[in-house]
Amino acid sequence: AMALAKDRNTKTRAPGNWAYKMAAAKVYQGGIVALNAAGFAVPGATATTLTALGVAQQTVDNSGGSAGDKRVEVQRGCFFFANSGGDPVVQADVGKPCYIVDDETVAHSNGTNTRSVAGIVREVETGGVWVEF
Repeated sequence: AMALAKDRNTKTRAPGNWAYKMAAAKVYQGGIVALNAAGFAVPGATATTLTALGVAQQTVDNSGGSAGDKRVEVQRGCFFFANSGGDPVVQADVGKPCYIVDDETVAHSNGTNTRSVAGIVREVETGGVWVEF
């Protein structure tokens, strides 16, 4: 490949939306979605092997299927989630990573190396945390 010497018609997709192949799992609309170690979409959970993707745009149940049988559409952006009661995200965390507790909750720390990164804290409010994926 070489640097451009003329205009390029670059393929594009709508910002933030991508359909990921699912593991044998059920993902709920509005929940945090992550890839597992095998590269399939699962609901956010306490685990060290997850790569956060964003938020599910619909509920998809592949719990009775095989990995890859169904896809879930995921949107990237900034979303409001519950703050962990036991390990809360605080004002000093703004601009820093927070960590997945479950598909609707984030925490301040990796829980002694038990949690995966959710995204970047953009704001902490009473009742929750704005997280950018």
